[in-house]
Amino acid sequence: MDWLRKNFRGLYWRQMSVTVGMVALTLVLLGTSFFTLSYTYTRSQKIDDLLNRAQVMNQLAVRYLESGRYLSVDELQEDENFRRLTASAAALSDIDVLICDEEGHVLLSTDANMEGKSITMPSDAVESVQQGGRWIKRSDLDGTYAKKRFVGGVPVISADSGRVLGAVFAVSTTQMVDQMWRGFAGLFVMAALVVLLIAFMASSVTTLRQVKPIREMAQATRHYAEGDFDIRMNDYGRNDEIGELAASFNNMAESLQQTERQRRDFIANISHELKTPMTTIAGYTDGILDGTIPPENERQYLQIISDESRRLSRMVRRMLDVSQLQAMDPLRGGGHFDICESMRRVLISMEKKITDRDLDVEADIPEDPILVLGDNDMITQVIYNLLENAAKFARAGSTLYLGVALAQDGKACVTVRNYGETIPADELPMLFERFHKSDKSRSEDKDGVGLGLYIVKTILEQHKEQINVTSEGGITTFSFSLRLE
Repeated sequence: MDWLRKNFRGLYWRQMSVTVGMVALTLVLLGTSFFTLSYTYTRSQKIDDLLNRAQVMNQLAVRYLESGRYLSVDELQEDENFRRLTASAAALSDIDVLICDEEGHVLLSTDANMEGKSITMPSDAVESVQQGGRWIKRSDLDGTYAKKRFVGGVPVISADSGRVLGAVFAVSTTQMVDQMWRGFAGLFVMAALVVLLIAFMASSVTTLRQVKPIREMAQATRHYAEGDFDIRMNDYGRNDEIGELAASFNNMAESLQQTERQRRDFIANISHELKTPMTTIAGYTDGILDGTIPPENERQYLQIISDESRRLSRMVRRMLDVSQLQAMDPLRGGGHFDICESMRRVLISMEKKITDRDLDVEADIPEDPILVLGDNDMITQVIYNLLENAAKFARAGSTLYLGVALAQDGKACVTVRNYGETIPADELPMLFERFHKSDKSRSEDKDGVGLGLYIVKTILEQHKEQINVTSEGGITTFSFSLRLE
């Protein structure tokens, strides 16, 4: 019962019930209207026919009744000519004729079953004929007939005196009408069943076409609620509202999937990017506290800690907007900054890591400022990630290169180079993919999650720039350019 109740409350059965119900109601209304109109027409035709036949018999009876020769039923029935005329007229008209006197006594009947019987017409029939000039009704004539028949009567009026001499009643069976009605009813029922069957099949196909995508959407939403955004709707090549809804549903799913992807990236980026400045701050703070850093250098390193703290704060705010990173436009504001100063700050913040790796640094940074277009914090993060990556994979005791130069295309070209193992050519395109990690044996950072270079690529793409990498003979070079003011 629960299954039936649930399914009959569904959209499919509701639509089916409405469609079939409307078709059935239409058929009932059409059938009722047609039956009513046809019955009215048939009854009218039958009435007119009976009255016409009664008028014909009236012309035969008037001269006989007007002469006053027939004082009894026997005398009228013994008149062979009159009997022959009335019988012929009744046979031609397929009706029975009853000729009555003024009081309604049947003087002559063409119905053989009434021979020898004394029959009197109903008083209301006689009065209606005498007063109204006609009487028509379905009646059994007070039990004269076993079943009701169509009976129509007209008065017999003297042409000379205008006196009512009697009445003529024409009687017709309803067998032909009943057969017609039964045939029509059977034909109508059969046609109605065929129409209902066609309506059911057409409504079933149409409703299924409408319900199936909706059921798929309901199933897809359950997957989305579970965090699975890979499900897509099939639009079935439809250009109607369902197809438009399916397209909108897929767009929504794509947006949800992208939002989920950005959310995961946000968490991964936070865990990766916040680690570096926090480590720098903690390292220099511990160095000051335990006396590793001489007192005369404390102010310098406190400044570094202050700068890194502010950069960390800005980075956190930037990470909170990482889900909208693809929509950001760092060039819209037209801000400029000194790329040389940013590179110097990165070198200072990386001093401890570089020293721990026993690396030298070759810095080719001009004293004069080079103003470039872009976001200072974002580009600083790019330089930091590249230099950190270079230090991580550099051969111990080797030299790192960090430099900037003006290119012929009116841009500033930043280059980061290290000496270590050669990166295979087939691996170079994958370096900037999310979560991609090179051979861990070449890195002391066993906990990296492979987002540093991905963030570099993303930031540069937002600046409408690209990053290039080459690796030959153990020399790996990263380079990117920025537009000048």
